[in-house]
Amino acid sequence: MSPELISILVLALVFALATTLSVNMGGLGFAAAFLVGTTVGGLTAEKVLGGFPGDIFVVLVGVTYLFGIARANGTVDRLVDLAVRVVGGRIAVIPWVMFGVTGLLTAIGAVSPAAVAIVAPIALNLANRYGINQLLMGALVVHGAQAGGFSPISVYGAIVNGVVERNHLPQNEIALFLASLVANAVIAVIVFVVFGGLKLGRADKPAEEATPREPITFHQVLTLLGLTTLVVLTLVFDLNVGLVAITIAVVLGVASPKTNAQAVNQITWPTVLLICGVLTYVSVLQQMGAVTYVGNAVRDVGSPTLAVLLLLLIGAIVSALASSVGVLGATIPLAVPLLSVGHIDPVSMVAALAVAATVVDVSPFSTNGAIVLANARDVDRDAFFKQLLRYGAIIVAAAPVALWAVLAVVG
Repeated sequence: MSPELISILVLALVFALATTLSVNMGGLGFAAAFLVGTTVGGLTAEKVLGGFPGDIFVVLVGVTYLFGIARANGTVDRLVDLAVRVVGGRIAVIPWVMFGVTGLLTAIGAVSPAAVAIVAPIALNLANRYGINQLLMGALVVHGAQAGGFSPISVYGAIVNGVVERNHLPQNEIALFLASLVANAVIAVIVFVVFGGLKLGRADKPAEEATPREPITFHQVLTLLGLTTLVVLTLVFDLNVGLVAITIAVVLGVASPKTNAQAVNQITWPTVLLICGVLTYVSVLQQMGAVTYVGNAVRDVGSPTLAVLLLLLIGAIVSALASSVGVLGATIPLAVPLLSVGHIDPVSMVAALAVAATVVDVSPFSTNGAIVLANARDVDRDAFFKQLLRYGAIIVAAAPVALWAVLAVVG
């Protein structure tokens, strides 16, 4: 049995053990990364640890730390009340406002995880306050980010269009953008209906009848300034959202040590362990060539149309467990030999590959899904993780097939 196949089977074993036993999947991931990487893959411990997702670790800790402070001093409550007032107490509108805001942020150039990191904590607090299914809210935030994610001036759009140009393929920037926008909007509508969005009514008290709040405090003003600074520095100056969030949280913590102590306890360490452990093992898979191994096998398939479907599925599966940007850069070049046959429209194929690799970012192992998981409020976190995992698995299985049928086959 080849080392690549062994590493893939061990990944399946990690999932099986974590879902049947009360063992943190992240712990299993770290152990598997060490054992498989050093004994089967011939990697050193340093190379195994080199795959630790430090960027995601910082984002999860920084965002939950900062919004832990904002919750402790009442700032989040004020933002939640403001959001409800803006929509006139119509609770069913709130998820769509969150969808639209994240979509707008990514469409004008924000990195998808940065947009989700800014919107998700407030959105999930709204969901918790007004009885909105938190999976519904989290999914609409992530799909909103991906809906705007391929505009011609967006990060994802620039990456894909650059890869297409380097591989001398025909490109259509507007078609790429619309493909992602429509696909994510359709999924969002289905999620909204399935998870009870149509049953949402109005807030118990209209805005004009709401109980007056206490005057805003100095620490709330300082926190609002901090959150505004987070938005400006990450979206305008493209600074790392995790590092900026931690820095602002530390400043706010120094200003209010009592609040800081409460906020540190709200950092979701089990979620951090889970995500970082699994992604470290996925890095071992990549270093051992497991992804390339599967990609090469696809090229040996006789039917170009079937090979396209397999590529879409591989892109979705790998992206659900790793970096969407990395998958975008890898799957499109893999498709070039298939596109050269002439039976498949290149623009449709590229759009299908791009959407398949990003629509699955609701997975709890992607940065966006992990942010949603980390910011869920007053839920059984293990149960919510499994909900996200099941939902992500459905998207991974269904979205590539639908894209294959609509974009790759029909064109």
